[in-house]
Amino acid sequence: MHLVLASQSPARLATLRSAGVEPTVIVSGVDESQVDGLPPAELALQLAELKCAAVAARAEVKGDAVVLGCDSVLELDGQSLGKPDDAADAIARWQAMRGRTGILHTGHAMHDTASGQTAAATASTVVHFADLSDAEIEAYVATGEPLNVAGAFTVDGLGGAFVTGIEGDHHNVVGVSLPLVRELLAELGHSWTELWADSTATDG
Repeated sequence: MHLVLASQSPARLATLRSAGVEPTVIVSGVDESQVDGLPPAELALQLAELKCAAVAARAEVKGDAVVLGCDSVLELDGQSLGKPDDAADAIARWQAMRGRTGILHTGHAMHDTASGQTAAATASTVVHFADLSDAEIEAYVATGEPLNVAGAFTVDGLGGAFVTGIEGDHHNVVGVSLPLVRELLAELGHSWTELWADSTATDG
């Protein structure tokens, strides 16, 4: 069995590789703006399902493969926050987030090409943000990192110093919940450790 990652996120790829999995990356090309008006957790799940379906339908996905689509959204005050529009938006976001708590939702959708079955769920992790000064916010946004990620922050990069605590799965905040991926694989009749064998074979 081989895992196909329907995401261009370097953080998701790095997380899977660190866990012993070497996926093939195929970017979905899904227009995320087509889905709107849903609660944050449902929005993340629906976008993940769209990405997974788009890649699973591609001709280059062949054989015994499992396609994984993910999408992350930060919930703050009931609002869904994806990637900021620009630097000014990222600054405004951080001014609203600092010293407060948000919920990072990552939708996961998995499709087994051999059986045609699909499994999907959302993992949610509580994130506590430091009370940043305006100067810190401006310096962070100037690095460009917040512009490329949901919620305008990372926990595994420059933004790590600005996250004071996490309740739930750390990997989910990075972009892919490894425990949830294991559970979804089990729903499809596969074992997480099968992906290790694939990684070993690929490396060898």
